[in-house]
Amino acid sequence: MILSSSYLLSLTTFIYLGAAALYLIHWIFRVKRVGALAFFVTIVGFIVQTLGLALRWRESYQLGYGHAPLSNFYESLVIFAWITILVYIYIEWKTKRRVIGAFATPFASLAMAYASFSPNVEDTIQPLIPALQSNWLLAHVVTCFLGYASFAVACGLGIMYLMRGTEKGSRNPLLMALPENKIIDDLMHQTMVFGFLWLSIGIITGSIWANSAWGTYWSWDPKETWSLITWFIYATALHARFVRGWRGNRIAYLSIFGFASVIFTYFGVNFLLSGLHSYGSQ
Repeated sequence: MILSSSYLLSLTTFIYLGAAALYLIHWIFRVKRVGALAFFVTIVGFIVQTLGLALRWRESYQLGYGHAPLSNFYESLVIFAWITILVYIYIEWKTKRRVIGAFATPFASLAMAYASFSPNVEDTIQPLIPALQSNWLLAHVVTCFLGYASFAVACGLGIMYLMRGTEKGSRNPLLMALPENKIIDDLMHQTMVFGFLWLSIGIITGSIWANSAWGTYWSWDPKETWSLITWFIYATALHARFVRGWRGNRIAYLSIFGFASVIFTYFGVNFLLSGLHSYGSQ
Protein backbone atom coordinates (compact mmCIF):
# COMPACT_ATOMS: atom_id res chain seq x y z
CA MET A 1 0.00 0.00 0.00
CA ILE A 2 1.38 3.38 -1.07
CA LEU A 3 0.71 6.09 1.51
CA SER A 4 -0.60 9.42 0.28
CA SER A 5 -0.93 12.72 2.07
CA SER A 6 -4.73 12.55 1.77
CA TYR A 7 -4.77 9.21 3.58
CA LEU A 8 -2.52 10.43 6.40
CA LEU A 9 -4.43 13.67 6.86
CA SER A 10 -7.77 11.84 6.85
CA LEU A 11 -6.35 9.44 9.44
CA THR A 12 -5.29 12.44 11.51
CA THR A 13 -8.91 13.60 11.66
CA PHE A 14 -9.99 10.40 13.40
CA ILE A 15 -6.96 10.41 15.70
CA TYR A 16 -7.70 13.96 16.88
CA LEU A 17 -11.40 13.14 17.35
CA GLY A 18 -10.34 10.15 19.44
CA ALA A 19 -7.95 12.28 21.47
CA ALA A 20 -10.65 14.88 22.14
CA ALA A 21 -13.02 12.12 23.31
CA LEU A 22 -10.35 10.67 25.60
CA TYR A 23 -9.64 14.08 27.13
CA LEU A 24 -13.37 14.49 27.75
CA ILE A 25 -13.53 11.06 29.44
CA HIS A 26 -10.47 11.97 31.50
CA TRP A 27 -12.15 15.18 32.65
CA ILE A 28 -15.50 13.56 33.49
CA PHE A 29 -14.22 10.39 35.21
CA ARG A 30 -10.81 11.70 36.33
CA VAL A 31 -8.94 8.57 35.26
CA LYS A 32 -5.22 9.38 35.06
CA ARG A 33 -4.43 6.58 32.64
CA VAL A 34 -7.04 7.87 30.20
CA GLY A 35 -5.44 11.32 30.38
CA ALA A 36 -2.02 9.84 29.67
CA LEU A 37 -3.51 7.87 26.76
CA ALA A 38 -5.16 11.03 25.43
CA PHE A 39 -1.82 12.85 25.42
CA PHE A 40 -0.14 9.89 23.71
CA VAL A 41 -2.85 9.78 21.03
CA THR A 42 -2.48 13.53 20.51
CA ILE A 43 1.26 13.14 19.99
CA VAL A 44 0.66 10.30 17.53
CA GLY A 45 -1.86 12.42 15.64
CA PHE A 46 0.56 15.33 15.50
CA ILE A 47 3.31 13.08 14.10
CA VAL A 48 0.95 11.56 11.50
CA GLN A 49 -0.24 15.02 10.48
CA THR A 50 3.33 16.30 10.21
CA LEU A 51 4.17 13.38 7.92
CA GLY A 52 1.02 14.07 5.91
CA LEU A 53 1.96 17.72 5.43
CA ALA A 54 5.53 16.81 4.47
CA LEU A 55 4.22 14.26 1.97
CA ARG A 56 1.75 16.74 0.51
CA TRP A 57 4.61 19.21 0.05
CA ARG A 58 6.58 16.52 -1.76
CA GLU A 59 3.58 15.57 -3.90
CA SER A 60 3.25 19.18 -5.05
CA TYR A 61 6.79 18.97 -6.43
CA GLN A 62 5.98 15.68 -8.14
CA LEU A 63 3.03 17.39 -9.83
CA GLY A 64 5.31 20.20 -10.96
CA TYR A 65 3.82 22.87 -8.68
CA GLY A 66 6.46 22.87 -5.97
CA HIS A 67 5.01 24.86 -3.09
CA ALA A 68 4.35 24.53 0.63
CA PRO A 69 0.87 23.22 1.58
CA LEU A 70 -0.51 26.68 2.35
CA SER A 71 -2.26 27.66 -0.84
CA ASN A 72 -5.98 26.91 -0.39
CA PHE A 73 -8.74 26.65 2.19
CA TYR A 74 -8.23 22.92 2.82
CA GLU A 75 -4.53 23.34 3.48
CA SER A 76 -5.12 26.35 5.72
CA LEU A 77 -7.54 24.31 7.86
CA VAL A 78 -4.96 21.54 8.17
CA ILE A 79 -2.25 24.05 9.13
CA PHE A 80 -4.58 25.65 11.69
CA ALA A 81 -5.21 22.25 13.31
CA TRP A 82 -1.51 21.36 13.23
CA ILE A 83 -0.41 24.59 14.93
CA THR A 84 -3.27 24.41 17.46
CA ILE A 85 -2.13 20.96 18.54
CA LEU A 86 1.49 22.16 18.65
CA VAL A 87 0.53 25.04 20.97
CA TYR A 88 -1.55 22.72 23.14
CA ILE A 89 1.19 20.07 23.42
CA TYR A 90 3.55 22.75 24.72
CA ILE A 91 0.96 23.95 27.26
CA GLU A 92 0.31 20.43 28.55
CA TRP A 93 4.03 19.72 28.74
CA LYS A 94 4.58 22.89 30.79
CA THR A 95 1.52 22.71 33.06
CA LYS A 96 0.83 18.93 33.31
CA ARG A 97 -2.88 19.86 33.37
CA ARG A 98 -4.37 17.35 30.96
CA VAL A 99 -7.94 18.43 31.52
CA ILE A 100 -7.18 21.49 29.36
CA GLY A 101 -7.13 19.10 26.41
CA ALA A 102 -10.90 18.68 26.70
CA PHE A 103 -11.24 22.37 25.80
CA ALA A 104 -8.32 22.80 23.35
CA THR A 105 -8.17 19.69 21.14
CA PRO A 106 -11.78 20.01 19.90
CA PHE A 107 -10.78 23.08 17.87
CA ALA A 108 -8.20 21.05 15.94
CA SER A 109 -10.58 18.09 15.66
CA LEU A 110 -13.38 20.22 14.22
CA ALA A 111 -11.02 21.96 11.78
CA MET A 112 -9.76 18.62 10.47
CA ALA A 113 -13.28 17.19 10.33
CA TYR A 114 -14.51 20.17 8.34
CA ALA A 115 -11.52 19.96 6.00
CA SER A 116 -12.04 16.23 5.46
CA PHE A 117 -15.83 15.95 5.20
CA SER A 118 -17.22 19.28 4.00
CA PRO A 119 -18.33 19.24 0.34
CA ASN A 120 -17.35 22.92 0.15
CA VAL A 121 -13.65 22.19 0.71
CA GLU A 122 -11.49 21.07 -2.22
CA ASP A 123 -8.57 18.93 -1.06
CA THR A 124 -6.70 18.51 -4.35
CA ILE A 125 -3.22 19.97 -4.73
CA GLN A 126 -3.46 23.02 -6.97
CA PRO A 127 -0.92 25.33 -8.62
CA LEU A 128 -0.34 28.67 -6.95
CA ILE A 129 -2.17 31.62 -8.41
CA PRO A 130 0.18 34.51 -9.36
CA ALA A 131 -0.59 36.50 -6.19
CA LEU A 132 0.60 33.61 -4.02
CA GLN A 133 3.85 33.04 -5.87
CA SER A 134 6.02 34.80 -3.32
CA ASN A 135 8.62 33.94 -0.71
CA TRP A 136 6.42 35.83 1.77
CA LEU A 137 3.71 33.14 1.58
CA LEU A 138 5.25 30.86 4.19
CA ALA A 139 6.15 33.65 6.62
CA HIS A 140 2.76 35.37 6.40
CA VAL A 141 0.57 32.27 6.69
CA VAL A 142 2.56 30.57 9.46
CA THR A 143 2.73 33.71 11.62
CA CYS A 144 -0.98 34.44 11.21
CA PHE A 145 -1.92 30.87 12.08
CA LEU A 146 0.34 30.86 15.11
CA GLY A 147 -1.81 33.75 16.26
CA TYR A 148 -5.11 32.08 15.31
CA ALA A 149 -4.16 28.79 16.99
CA SER A 150 -3.13 30.56 20.19
CA PHE A 151 -6.42 32.45 20.21
CA ALA A 152 -8.30 29.15 19.80
CA VAL A 153 -6.58 27.75 22.90
CA ALA A 154 -7.22 31.04 24.77
CA CYS A 155 -10.91 30.75 23.83
CA GLY A 156 -11.00 27.22 25.25
CA LEU A 157 -9.39 28.50 28.43
CA GLY A 158 -11.92 31.35 28.58
CA ILE A 159 -14.80 28.87 28.36
CA MET A 160 -13.13 26.79 31.08
CA TYR A 161 -12.76 29.84 33.33
CA LEU A 162 -16.40 30.87 32.94
CA MET A 163 -17.60 27.34 33.63
CA ARG A 164 -15.55 27.07 36.79
CA GLY A 165 -16.31 30.61 37.88
CA THR A 166 -20.08 30.09 37.82
CA GLU A 167 -19.81 27.51 40.58
CA LYS A 168 -18.44 29.72 43.35
CA GLY A 169 -18.22 27.80 46.59
CA SER A 170 -19.94 24.71 45.15
CA ARG A 171 -18.51 21.23 45.26
CA ASN A 172 -19.49 20.21 41.74
CA PRO A 173 -16.92 17.44 41.12
CA LEU A 174 -16.87 18.01 37.38
CA LEU A 175 -15.99 21.69 37.69
CA MET A 176 -13.71 21.20 40.67
CA ALA A 177 -11.60 18.93 38.45
CA LEU A 178 -10.65 21.97 36.40
CA PRO A 179 -7.50 23.96 37.30
CA GLU A 180 -7.79 26.82 39.77
CA ASN A 181 -9.12 30.10 38.39
CA LYS A 182 -5.76 31.84 38.80
CA ILE A 183 -3.99 29.16 36.75
CA ILE A 184 -6.59 29.35 33.98
CA ASP A 185 -6.48 33.16 34.01
CA ASP A 186 -2.68 33.24 33.74
CA LEU A 187 -2.63 30.70 30.91
CA MET A 188 -5.38 32.57 29.07
CA HIS A 189 -3.40 35.80 29.34
CA GLN A 190 -0.15 34.16 28.21
CA THR A 191 -1.72 32.52 25.15
CA MET A 192 -3.42 35.79 24.19
CA VAL A 193 -0.10 37.67 24.42
CA PHE A 194 1.64 34.98 22.38
CA GLY A 195 -1.11 35.02 19.75
CA PHE A 196 -1.20 38.82 19.62
CA LEU A 197 2.54 39.01 18.94
CA TRP A 198 2.33 36.51 16.10
CA LEU A 199 -0.79 38.08 14.59
CA SER A 200 1.02 41.44 14.63
CA ILE A 201 3.95 39.89 12.76
CA GLY A 202 1.51 38.23 10.37
CA ILE A 203 -0.15 41.55 9.55
CA ILE A 204 3.24 43.20 9.00
CA THR A 205 4.50 40.42 6.70
CA GLY A 206 1.18 40.51 4.87
CA SER A 207 1.53 44.25 4.28
CA ILE A 208 5.04 43.84 2.89
CA TRP A 209 3.81 41.02 0.67
CA ALA A 210 0.82 43.09 -0.50
CA ASN A 211 3.13 45.92 -1.53
CA SER A 212 5.26 43.58 -3.64
CA ALA A 213 2.20 41.86 -5.16
CA TRP A 214 -0.27 44.72 -5.60
CA GLY A 215 1.83 47.86 -5.16
CA THR A 216 0.24 48.98 -1.89
CA TYR A 217 0.83 48.09 1.74
CA TRP A 218 -2.85 48.32 2.67
CA SER A 219 -5.94 48.31 0.49
CA TRP A 220 -8.76 47.83 3.06
CA ASP A 221 -9.57 44.47 1.54
CA PRO A 222 -12.24 42.70 3.70
CA LYS A 223 -9.77 40.20 5.14
CA GLU A 224 -7.26 42.95 5.89
CA THR A 225 -9.98 44.97 7.57
CA TRP A 226 -11.22 42.09 9.70
CA SER A 227 -7.68 41.10 10.61
CA LEU A 228 -7.22 44.64 11.89
CA ILE A 229 -10.52 44.44 13.82
CA THR A 230 -9.35 41.18 15.41
CA TRP A 231 -6.01 42.81 16.26
CA PHE A 232 -7.79 45.72 17.96
CA ILE A 233 -10.00 43.37 20.01
CA TYR A 234 -6.99 41.57 21.44
CA ALA A 235 -5.06 44.84 21.81
CA THR A 236 -7.99 46.17 23.83
CA ALA A 237 -8.06 43.04 26.02
CA LEU A 238 -4.32 43.20 26.72
CA HIS A 239 -4.44 46.96 27.32
CA ALA A 240 -7.32 46.52 29.76
CA ARG A 241 -5.35 43.91 31.66
CA PHE A 242 -2.07 45.85 31.77
CA VAL A 243 -3.55 49.30 32.45
CA ARG A 244 -6.95 48.70 34.06
CA GLY A 245 -6.09 45.42 35.79
CA TRP A 246 -8.89 43.44 34.16
CA ARG A 247 -8.86 39.74 35.01
CA GLY A 248 -11.18 36.80 35.25
CA ASN A 249 -14.60 36.94 33.62
CA ARG A 250 -14.05 40.10 31.57
CA ILE A 251 -10.88 38.77 29.95
CA ALA A 252 -12.54 35.38 29.46
CA TYR A 253 -15.43 37.00 27.59
CA LEU A 254 -12.96 39.00 25.47
CA SER A 255 -11.03 35.82 24.62
CA ILE A 256 -14.24 34.25 23.33
CA PHE A 257 -15.37 37.40 21.53
CA GLY A 258 -11.92 37.77 19.99
CA PHE A 259 -11.94 34.22 18.67
CA ALA A 260 -15.40 34.81 17.19
CA SER A 261 -13.75 37.64 15.23
CA VAL A 262 -11.00 35.22 14.18
CA ILE A 263 -13.65 32.79 12.93
CA PHE A 264 -15.32 35.52 10.88
CA THR A 265 -11.97 36.71 9.54
CA TYR A 266 -11.18 33.14 8.53
CA PHE A 267 -14.56 31.78 7.38
CA GLY A 268 -16.97 34.68 7.03
CA VAL A 269 -14.75 36.81 4.82
CA ASN A 270 -14.04 33.85 2.52
CA PHE A 271 -17.69 32.92 1.99
CA LEU A 272 -19.60 36.18 2.48
CA LEU A 273 -17.30 38.91 1.20
CA SER A 274 -15.19 39.22 -1.92
CA GLY A 275 -11.78 40.81 -2.21
CA LEU A 276 -8.13 40.28 -2.95
CA HIS A 277 -8.10 37.29 -0.56
CA SER A 278 -11.06 35.50 -2.17
CA TYR A 279 -8.73 32.74 -3.35
CA GLY A 280 -8.55 31.63 0.29
CA SER A 281 -11.94 29.96 -0.09
CA GLN A 282 -10.77 27.59 -2.78
